[in-house]
Amino acid sequence: MKINILITEDHEMYLEGLALLLNKQEHFSVSGTFHNGTQLLEHLPDENAHLLLLDVHLPDIEAETLLKQIRVKQPDIRILYLTMMRGTRNVHKLIRHGIGGYILKNAPIAELCEAIATVANGGSYFSKEIDVSDGNDDFRQTITVNDVKIDDILTKREIEVLKLVCKEYSNSEIADKLFLSVGTVETHRKNIIAKLGVNNTVGLVKYALRNKLID
Repeated sequence: MKINILITEDHEMYLEGLALLLNKQEHFSVSGTFHNGTQLLEHLPDENAHLLLLDVHLPDIEAETLLKQIRVKQPDIRILYLTMMRGTRNVHKLIRHGIGGYILKNAPIAELCEAIATVANGGSYFSKEIDVSDGNDDFRQTITVNDVKIDDILTKREIEVLKLVCKEYSNSEIADKLFLSVGTVETHRKNIIAKLGVNNTVGLVKYALRNKLID
């Protein structure tokens, strides 16, 4: 089954090029393109798409406001953000609203396709170029998500990884236990840190204790 995709992007050349590129992929189909948030919201109730590729900075509506309205009209649609911004502050503001991923516009097509497939199938994907664990000022000022159910933030696999991290398992031990590669575990760990808005393993443990994921 093909993944039906909507794209909202205010730069016409980029929008048309991206749609053409994705339509050439065997498992993707772009079913709608929009130049701004108003167009998207107008047509969204009539669309039957699995995933929305969404530019962070649209000219007519602020990102968080748009997300809230998208969730009213299509609560189950998966959202993957496209951006040129590397700062992590934007990431965490958007994570509060259940986005599935955040990828840079200059990412290789192979990475974009991987991100689309991952997010459309219920996972999460954050661009490898965004280091969310380096402790910079933007990261420390991000917003945590304590008021949202853990199941709405993390996938089942990410919750499994989080519990094992909190029990002081190493990445290689987690990989062996869950039959994953070490690289996959590292990606899960990075995504968990991004989604929960914490700085390090200590922050993960505190979050897990506060939400009764561990004793």
